[in-house]
Amino acid sequence: MTDKALRLGTRRSKLAMAQSGQVADAVSRVTGRPVELVEITTYGDVSREALAQIGGTGVFVTALRDALVRGEVDFAVHSLKDLPTSQPEELALAAVPVREDPRDVIVARDALKFTDLPRGARIGTGSPRRMAQLNAYARTHGLDIETVAIRGNVDTRIGYVHEGRLDAVVLAAAGLNRIGRIDEVTDFLSVDTVLPAPGQGALAIECAASDADLVATLGELDDPHTRAAVTAERSLLAALEAGCSAPVGALADLLIDGPVIKEMRLRGVVGTTDGSRMVQQSTTGSVPLTHDGAMALGRELATEMLAQGAAGLMGERAH
Repeated sequence: MTDKALRLGTRRSKLAMAQSGQVADAVSRVTGRPVELVEITTYGDVSREALAQIGGTGVFVTALRDALVRGEVDFAVHSLKDLPTSQPEELALAAVPVREDPRDVIVARDALKFTDLPRGARIGTGSPRRMAQLNAYARTHGLDIETVAIRGNVDTRIGYVHEGRLDAVVLAAAGLNRIGRIDEVTDFLSVDTVLPAPGQGALAIECAASDADLVATLGELDDPHTRAAVTAERSLLAALEAGCSAPVGALADLLIDGPVIKEMRLRGVVGTTDGSRMVQQSTTGSVPLTHDGAMALGRELATEMLAQGAAGLMGERAH
C-alpha cells in the first residue's frame, strides 16, 4: 500500500507544529502520500528549568528519536540547532532543507530598536549565547542593559514585553517567520552584532537509517549549501566540546559574486555571559563539496579559537 500515510513525529509547540506542517506538505508533494503529524512531548517541553541547567543538549530531541527507533513514527522534524552534534548510527539525517533567515531579532516595547533602548533596559532571553553577545556589544558601545533569563514559548516571551515586565525579548527570525509573526519584530540584529546558534534557522529531517527508500525520498528536500553550512557550524561546536546551550555562536555563509558562489566563510564566537571576555574568529575557504570537507572547516576554526582561550569561557563543557 503506497498510499498509506507517513507518520511524522513532531513536538507539540506552535512553532514545531508549524514547521512540521510545512515539511509534511513538501513530503506529500514528493511522495504522493498523505502525511500525518504524531505529537510527542519531550523533556524540554515539560521541564521549567533553564535550558543551561537541564543540559540543553538533546532535551527537545530524545523523545522524538526514541519514537523513531521504536517504529512509532516514520520520520521526525527537529530545529537543527537542538540536535546534539553526534549522530546515532541507527538514524539518518536524511534532509536539511533550505535555511530560513538565521538572524536573531528584537521584539521591544514602543517599536524600539536595540540601540534605542533606554538605559537599564531589561532584555529577556533564555540563551547564554545571546546574553554574552548582547552584553559584549553593550560594553563596547556604551549601552546600559540588563539581560534577564526567561523560558517559554513565543507567546509567553512576547507577553513579557506587552505586560511591561521586560523592555525587549530576543527571538529567532526563523521561528517568527514560520508562525507568521515576523511583523512583530522591532529590530533585526545583524550577524555582526550577534552570531546565531550553530544551525539556527535550519530544520533537520531524520528517519531510520535502515529505510533506504525513505532516506532517498526525504533526501529530495535536501539543500546541499545549507547542509554544508550547518555541518561546518556544528563541527565547530563539537570540536569546542560545547553543548547546544553553551554560549557559542557560529555562522557559515556563502560569498557570492554574481551567479558564482566563490567561497564559504565560517565565523565563530564564544564569550562569558556578562560579555566581559570574548573570542571571535573567522576562516574562509572554498565551498566544501563533501561532509568531511565541511567538518574540517569547523575543526580548523575551533582549533584557532581554542588557541585564543575559548575553552575557559564556556563554563561546563559538554562530554
